[in-house]
Amino acid sequence: MSTPSSRPSYAAVLRVPHARRTFAAALVGRLSYGTVSLALMLSLTRSTGSYAVAGLVMALFGATSVFLSPYRASLVDRHGPRRALLPMALLYAALLCVLAEVCRRPGTPEAVLAVTAALAGACTPPLGPTMRAVWARLLPDRALLQRAYSLDGVAEELLFVSGPLLVGALVAVAPPVAGVVLSAALVAAGTLAFVTSPMTAAPGPDGRQKNDGPAPKGRADGQVRALLQPVVVAAAVGVSVSAVDLLVVAYAGERDLGDGAVAWVLAALSVGSAVGGLVNGAVAWNSPTRARLPFFAVGLGLCLAAAGLAPGLGTLIPAVMCAGLFVAPALTTAYLIADEGAAPGFRVRAGAWCNTAVNAGGSAGAAAVGLLVERLPLPVCFAVSGAVAAAAALVPGHRRGGSARRSGLISRRRSRPSPERHPSRVSGRP
Repeated sequence: MSTPSSRPSYAAVLRVPHARRTFAAALVGRLSYGTVSLALMLSLTRSTGSYAVAGLVMALFGATSVFLSPYRASLVDRHGPRRALLPMALLYAALLCVLAEVCRRPGTPEAVLAVTAALAGACTPPLGPTMRAVWARLLPDRALLQRAYSLDGVAEELLFVSGPLLVGALVAVAPPVAGVVLSAALVAAGTLAFVTSPMTAAPGPDGRQKNDGPAPKGRADGQVRALLQPVVVAAAVGVSVSAVDLLVVAYAGERDLGDGAVAWVLAALSVGSAVGGLVNGAVAWNSPTRARLPFFAVGLGLCLAAAGLAPGLGTLIPAVMCAGLFVAPALTTAYLIADEGAAPGFRVRAGAWCNTAVNAGGSAGAAAVGLLVERLPLPVCFAVSGAVAAAAALVPGHRRGGSARRSGLISRRRSRPSPERHPSRVSGRP
């Protein structure tokens, strides 16, 4: 279980030299991901006058963004943030501006919109995985790294809440394409500030110029086994959380609660996730990360199943909030496990695989629940969505090669500062 301890505070994470500047820059760039979806959807519907076309274009944008994420992350692993991330972000921003321009002109062929959106999605820079790789490189102490990952997860949750609100305020005084241009400006400015920070000055997140070529088959198999548990759980969390969105809409429709009720319930999910993330980072866990991850997955599943039995809004809100308490901890722990099992030169990709799993699970969950909600009672649909998360807890955890003893030796070795690992030690940078 867990016990309180005199652990480093969240402030200690931000007191690391250059951490505030680097983290703030990454958040500015990542805010673009919170604004672009709504802004682009509004722009496409206004331009084409068709929800079907807008949905198809958005699907292409999301598909290329999600499924090419590991490849883009591999470029950052090989060449470092400055050489790979910045060109990627500038190209992505430029394509968003092109997309805004073609949306501004009614009558633009649908094929042009689709191709431009697909190309833009293909260039989405992996700012989140890269930021987590930077945290992992500079914070070898696992307790401090858990704090950093929890802070990162809570901040990301808030970005996806505030992003649509920002777009809503902007479209009240400007056309929707202004939101797309704003997204381009945010990702370009944030990425530029991020890669020019001293924290990302190393050639690559692991301090290597590039990978040494393809990994041997045995090492590659070990990497896959090490990532299996966090990737499957991350996908299951994506399925369950995306299912909640549609299930809550259906719940409110059955009871004539109105759209305002839906907003309150989904806000409760986000609040629960933020609180859970902060608490998870503040607790000194005695159990290893691979043992905690199934606990968070089962907790999410049970709470969602219980939410389906809620007789009214007054009980649904706290039930969904309780489910949210397990979301950020599950994802944070998945990222920690992915980092622990990452081979040298693979850190950004390991985090990107978890990201891809969450997003792909979200898309699959929305599609599957959309079919189920028309055929099954809502309590059963809630139970099924919860069962997906609970079932993921059955996936066994595997270390990447070596015994637990060897892993412990590596962990202790990493915790020792060395001039090679910390080239700016003289200047006070860890």
